[in-house]
Order: sequence, then structure tokens, then C-alpha cells
Amino acid sequence: MQITLSKDNSIPLTEQDLIIGCIREDRVCQRELFRLYAGKMLTVCTRYARHHQEAEDILQDAFIKVFDNISKFQAKGSFEGWIRKIVINTALKNYKKSSFQKELIGVEDYPENSIDPSVIPHMQAEELLKIIEGLPEGYRIVFNLYAIEGFSHKEIAEMLNIKESTSRSQLVKARKMLQERILKLQKIAS
Repeated sequence: MQITLSKDNSIPLTEQDLIIGCIREDRVCQRELFRLYAGKMLTVCTRYARHHQEAEDILQDAFIKVFDNISKFQAKGSFEGWIRKIVINTALKNYKKSSFQKELIGVEDYPENSIDPSVIPHMQAEELLKIIEGLPEGYRIVFNLYAIEGFSHKEIAEMLNIKESTSRSQLVKARKMLQERILKLQKIAS
């Protein structure tokens, strides 16, 4: 990846140059790294936060961790993926601190079902993300981790300190609620 930092656009920097600059605590490199990845990572934070301000707080905390730990990046995978992992872990730590975990308590074991793909034929990604944001906290967190981030139920259970069956039931309930909300929106639009 080529990045240009100078005002006259004459000094191209690679991602590696940026990383080295951030290790040296070069403020220009830190600002550029933040500029490059903050938008994408704010989207990730928004999926785990209750509101935009909380998402921005999570993003800020995550980038502090990125800058504090950037010397530990070992280039075993993409740099963006490394940042994303820090962002997700920061969001989950924020979630665990919150008192909004009540919907994870006392849930039954449900078989896993899937959403009928015909339910969302013409929806924009932005509309779907808005619906996901409206899910109850536990449903939203599990849905994001499983359906969007690709974690297994075992991994989610470990991350959230819950049973695998709880993760499965939260996902089933999230999918059902999403499907109901999408169908309702389609009826309104018709």
C-alpha cells in the first residue's frame, strides 16, 4: 500500500513505513494511520456499541491500544486484520463492563435456523446495519461476532464467558427478530 504524506504529495510511504513511524511515536504517522483506518473501524465499533458516542469512545480506546502495541505486530496476516482484532476485543471488553448483559441469562437451547435469503432482496447494507443496531444488546453482540466477524459459537462463548448453547440461542433469536423486522419493513414498503 502506498501512502503519501507530504503537502506536495512527493513522499510516498508504505504501510510498513507508517508502522515504523508509529513505533517511533511520530505524530504525523499516527495521524495518517488513524485517518486510513478510523472509518472502517468506527463501523465495526458501531456494531457493538449502544450509540454513536459509545462507538467513538471504543474507537479511541482501541487506537490507543493499537499505538501502544504496534511494535508487537508481527506481519502474520494483514495489518488491518490486526487492528480489527484489537477493535473487536476493545468493544467486547466495553460490553462486558456494561450492565446490559441481562438478556444472556436464562436462555434456552434452541436449534439453529437460518434467515430466508429472499427476505432481503433489495435492502441496502446501511438499512440492514440499522436494523441490526436495533437488536437487544446480547443478540446484537452474538450476531455480529458470528454472522459478520465469523467466530464460532465456542469462540464466542469463551469471549463472552457464556455457554455455547447461549450463544446459539442468542443467534437464533437475533435472526428471528431480524427476519420479523425486515418482513415488517417490506410490508410497509409495499
